[in-house]
Amino acid sequence: QLVESGGGLVQVGDSLRLSCAASGRTFSRYHVGWFRQAPGKEREFVGAVSYSGVDTYYPDSVKGRFTISRDNAKNTVYLEMNSLRPEDTAVYSCAAGAAPWAVITHTRDTDFDYWGQGTQVTVSS
Repeated sequence: QLVESGGGLVQVGDSLRLSCAASGRTFSRYHVGWFRQAPGKEREFVGAVSYSGVDTYYPDSVKGRFTISRDNAKNTVYLEMNSLRPEDTAVYSCAAGAAPWAVITHTRDTDFDYWGQGTQVTVSS
């Protein structure tokens, strides 16, 4: 089970850190991705971290502003978002996948096995 937290209402330019807490002993074996979905839009990949935390991958739309990290001792993955923009407004969800890292970086949501319920992030101008 994955549970996201940390969402909320922020101003343009603010920062926010989301958390994705997992239950179970095997969390450290899964790569974790973050996705977002705005109303009326398709789900969008915003980054992933490998099971060890050594590798990360970001799309150009968030590269340099978003950072993903994980603490396997706490079964938690973090999404640090800086310089937030109105277009970052969406429901953010984390997902865990056991596929090889090379597959995970294809950023397809179908390659992830477990999903959280999402947390709302609203960036106000």
